[in-house]
Amino acid sequence: MPSALRKIPFSVQILAGLVLGVALGFIARANDLSWLASTLDTVGGLFVQLLKLAVPPLVFTAIVVSVVSLRGVANAARLALKTLLWFGVTALIAVSIGIGLGLLTDPGRGVNLDTAGATAPERTGSWTDFLTGIVPTNPVGAFVEGNVLQIVFLALVVGAAALLVGPAAEPFVALNRSLLEIVQKALWWVIRLAPIGTLGLIGHAVASYGWDLVAPLAKFTTAVYVGCAIVLFVVYPLLLVTAGRLNPLRFFAGAWPAIELAFVSRSSVGTMPVTQRSVERLGVPREYASFAVPFGATTKMDGCAAIYPALAAIFVAQVFGVQLGVTDYLLIAFVSVVGSAATAGLTGAIVMLTLTLSTLGLPLAGVGLLLAIDPILDMIRTATNVAGQALVPTLVAAREGTLDRDAYEAAGRRDITEPVGTDRQPARDQELVPVPA
Repeated sequence: MPSALRKIPFSVQILAGLVLGVALGFIARANDLSWLASTLDTVGGLFVQLLKLAVPPLVFTAIVVSVVSLRGVANAARLALKTLLWFGVTALIAVSIGIGLGLLTDPGRGVNLDTAGATAPERTGSWTDFLTGIVPTNPVGAFVEGNVLQIVFLALVVGAAALLVGPAAEPFVALNRSLLEIVQKALWWVIRLAPIGTLGLIGHAVASYGWDLVAPLAKFTTAVYVGCAIVLFVVYPLLLVTAGRLNPLRFFAGAWPAIELAFVSRSSVGTMPVTQRSVERLGVPREYASFAVPFGATTKMDGCAAIYPALAAIFVAQVFGVQLGVTDYLLIAFVSVVGSAATAGLTGAIVMLTLTLSTLGLPLAGVGLLLAIDPILDMIRTATNVAGQALVPTLVAAREGTLDRDAYEAAGRRDITEPVGTDRQPARDQELVPVPA
């Protein structure tokens, strides 16, 4: 990367790509420049393809190494349990906000759409598919198909086995650590291309859709963005202040590069290296961050698995004239808290939505009504996902007394592409024993 470009903060580069992409998209749409729209599509598609290429080896090696690393973490079982607990608590809050907004705004009332032409998506989610899809029939097939949920299952089993085997497994663990370093280095090269990828992704979306398709679904789109904004900028800061006694502004300063990249890339897993580096910069011990962030990137999705399916289920029910009762809303909450891992193996929130609709007995054809604006909705959903994935480890570390509060207060003062630990003790050497209350 040229030295002049290195001096520009990474977040500013992404913002510049976003603005330029919107401008080029409108130019392509207004002047019917198909070659420009096609070029933007190719640039954005290649960026996403490069991100997806790194996902299988990244997820497997990161989880194997993180599980084994728990050996050196004091009270590892308690940390893991508290992480899962906070995943559930924040998901419950998020889905409650989604249901509340749905009841308040009635996003499907008065919407005039042709439901006769709507068809169910080819790939749908159900509890049977979720449960049977966890265990792969062929380990190699899970990697070839890029089924993240099955890769997570394999990595957890292998990591736990390596942890129990002990010294005899060290060569295997060392190999995974080396592979993880290699994959992360290659992925950082891809992430440095994010400004260009942003230009292509946003530009193609504007050139293809403009705002024409948003108009009939403006109320629903607004509700999704408002719901995610409430979780991002109201719920999360309140949790930081009340549960962690932390300054929310410092959290967002440290986590913003990951949130920003998630917004434009629409990939929680692809953003994972940036999320982990952001969490470490916030003062979370590396050994714990290396477990919580990869695990959260595949299971912690407040945007895709809580707010969105709640609002979408209410929208579909209203469009098709189906009355929902208290039991149905409780089912939405249950599916959101328990079933979010079902989104791990496939793209976006479509599987989670079909899982919710099938549980409620609503027409799966309703998914087809929302597919046109899904890229627009997916940006804010993924940003919310990643913010939650950074929030939980920070909260848990703060409550356990292992958070480096000096590092937390200094978060955001250095560019995310700079190495961690340049002005303080490296995160891997931090003491992990909780401070007595």
